[in-house]
Amino acid sequence: MTAGFTGNTAVKDIVVTHPETRVVLERLGIDYCCGGKTPLTQAAQHAGVSVDQVLAELDRALEAGRSSDSAEDWTAASATELADHIERTHHVFMKEQLPRLVGLLDKTLRAHGPRHGDMLKQLQHSLTALRTDIELHLAKEEQILFPFIRQIEAWQQGGGPVPEMHCGTVANPIGQMEFEHDQAGEILARIRAITSDFRLPEDACETFRALYDGLREMESDLHEHIHLENNILFPKAIEVEAQTPR
Repeated sequence: MTAGFTGNTAVKDIVVTHPETRVVLERLGIDYCCGGKTPLTQAAQHAGVSVDQVLAELDRALEAGRSSDSAEDWTAASATELADHIERTHHVFMKEQLPRLVGLLDKTLRAHGPRHGDMLKQLQHSLTALRTDIELHLAKEEQILFPFIRQIEAWQQGGGPVPEMHCGTVANPIGQMEFEHDQAGEILARIRAITSDFRLPEDACETFRALYDGLREMESDLHEHIHLENNILFPKAIEVEAQTPR
């Protein structure tokens, strides 16, 4: 048993209560964001590792007090504070990195097309789809969902008119965001498969290396981004709305 965790513990509960374990789950390929409600045993099986190995590594990480820049505990923050953090950190990151990665991929395809063209064109198709989906997704959050979350918390703190969600309830746009998170997760998995887990070919140039490094960093950031929303922000928003009068 690890910090009270067992094979039946939902993966999201591990990361929510101990954010520092994210680095372990990320390295082992355990889905803690889109598949956060999955029991650890099932998630480990899907990742091709034993649940005993996962629990042992979580033990070592917790005992060593391992931490990272993303290990801050956001469960105590307000929904508004967390939404602000997600916009400043993860939204900005994706807006900067997606165009950069598309540019690196274009350069890599021009240089390595004769030998790796088929793989790189598949990668290009998936990365383009991810960029299109994510850019629309971020706009919806920034223009619809996050402003409403801020408004209902502001009303609770200072009074004034009760905000109205034109979609009926905050659960409706949240459901759409979670669906889009699942789609993004599928594209990330496809990118990993296309690149053979970001395994570089022997003739890879520095641009090729920068592309794969960037894709790996983007995957990690998007996993954390989705985790913070699915497992912390969205439940907070639903709870806050439930406290407003109708």
